[in-house]
Amino acid sequence: MEISPNIIKKNDLLPSWRTGTQPLMPMQATFPKDASGYDIYPLHTLGDGRITNGYANLAKWIMKYRQVAIDGYAGVFWDTVEQELSETFREHGLTVNWVRTGERMKPLETIRGLVQPFLGMPGTVWGTKCSLSLKDLYEAEPVDAEPGADLTVVIGPGASLFDAVSPLIYIDLPKNELQLRMRAGSVFNLGETVSEADGEMYKRFYFVDWVLLNAHKKDIMNRIAVMADGQWGGNINWCLTADLYPAMRKMAKHVFRVRPWFEPGAWGGHWMKDRIGSLSQEEVNYAWSFELIVPENGILFASSGLVLEISFDFLMFCCRNQVMGKHAERFGDAFPIRFDFLDTWKGGNLSIQCHPSLSYIQQEFGETITQDETYYILDCEDNAGVYLGFQDDIDPGSFRRELEESRDKKIPVDIEKYVQLHPAHKHDLFLIPNGTVHSAAAGNLVLEISATPYIFTFKMYDWLRLGLNGEPRAINIDHAFNNLRFERKGEKVKTELIAAPVLLRQSPEEKLWHLPTHADHFYDVYRAEFDKEFTASTNNGPQVLMVVEGTAVSLKNADGAQTRYHYAETFVVPAAAETFTLVNEGKERVKVVIAFLKEVGRGG
Repeated sequence: MEISPNIIKKNDLLPSWRTGTQPLMPMQATFPKDASGYDIYPLHTLGDGRITNGYANLAKWIMKYRQVAIDGYAGVFWDTVEQELSETFREHGLTVNWVRTGERMKPLETIRGLVQPFLGMPGTVWGTKCSLSLKDLYEAEPVDAEPGADLTVVIGPGASLFDAVSPLIYIDLPKNELQLRMRAGSVFNLGETVSEADGEMYKRFYFVDWVLLNAHKKDIMNRIAVMADGQWGGNINWCLTADLYPAMRKMAKHVFRVRPWFEPGAWGGHWMKDRIGSLSQEEVNYAWSFELIVPENGILFASSGLVLEISFDFLMFCCRNQVMGKHAERFGDAFPIRFDFLDTWKGGNLSIQCHPSLSYIQQEFGETITQDETYYILDCEDNAGVYLGFQDDIDPGSFRRELEESRDKKIPVDIEKYVQLHPAHKHDLFLIPNGTVHSAAAGNLVLEISATPYIFTFKMYDWLRLGLNGEPRAINIDHAFNNLRFERKGEKVKTELIAAPVLLRQSPEEKLWHLPTHADHFYDVYRAEFDKEFTASTNNGPQVLMVVEGTAVSLKNADGAQTRYHYAETFVVPAAAETFTLVNEGKERVKVVIAFLKEVGRGG
């Protein structure tokens, strides 16, 4: 099948419609294999002939109806969508009544007044999760077909609010692409027509726009007839949900891997850049890999050589009971366990930081769970370390005064005077419950196993460096000191915040270790080490796994389906899979980390 170029056409957007050096994901499933085995584009099959390319083909599907609605996510280039479809409609001599939802939004000042209570103070990092609905931003009068037109198309975010009965198309956009467009100033917040500063725009997206749009797409999910992927600008891949949703339900009973994405940062390192050859080598570094974060990742489907990406939360909306099992009621649509990489290998230290308590994040930011973390050391250089816990003689007042003087006068702080620095070794697990002072020092590749919230980091000291944009990074001493647990100090840090592995069982061919987490953590961690096979039960809860030593494993489900995962790849076995067997694909013993949810009421 011939596919037109992945460009924006006919809308006069400049070439800089996205930032960064990482290329767009190809529309065709012809990705080169990485020598490391790590796959940056993990695909799930839909079978043959299920994905269709191009606006022309989508227009022909639309032409079967008198009226359709085209809804979708923020950041989609809606002018491009209209222009591309219009070309085919003109070729067929059709007159079209275009109803643009952007023209039916409430006045800009009204919208700003509605969302302002959720945005905190200008220049700050955080707001509060919005409690409005998407319809609150619109003058949502229903739309009827125009008598003089051959076709009526309601188009834009919230289109289904104006048309509750016509066939519905949904154009999704991956969060990584949306953020690259945001940084380039080529997209705007809902109702806005100009770009704000990056921080303010992101804050508005995170606390308002994404909240409203996510709730909206859950509401309309069962109405969607066509799912489309809008990340390529002037081109599109799409499929019928009659083909997509059954594949998602099957996935929710077997195993899946989301598409990871990668970001440079002020402290970023070179482990991923050096070892994952399919990543762009033009980036200055890679600080993060978002391996598994529900609000950020997408899921890739392939059919007859074409690729379609949808956001991970669609799977949760469709199949949360199968994915979460006995934990579904507690966590709802949120997948609560997060996996990501922090790369300081030949890089710099993370900021000295802490995260909010549960009550604080609920009261101040409207979140339901907080950011309780662990650092699993996947790899490290000699003399690598982790900052964790206070020195036994910590004086909070002196610590605060020195941090504030450093912030105001750009004076270095001797952090080890206040914070302990522990040596890091491969397979160590450091426990970072909320309120704990911490930082990953240079020389690590950290697998961060955490609860899902991921932007609520209170930085106290950032080594006087600038961000990659040349601007100082935000320092949040007040928030930090509202949450710091100063009793986590001295020798207690080693006994309470560094996991002491417990051998649960062993045989000549396998070992199963428990790496106990803190009582504040609602998840726990095992490590399976085996020569041939390892069989486990989901215990009616999701299991998140990663190969942390060895080459690769194949995962076999109870029905015999088999999927291969390589070193450093994250994959999820849903609760509904019930049992699974890991098969070592290498010659040496393999080690696999398994994170899972604790029983309610149980400590670490």
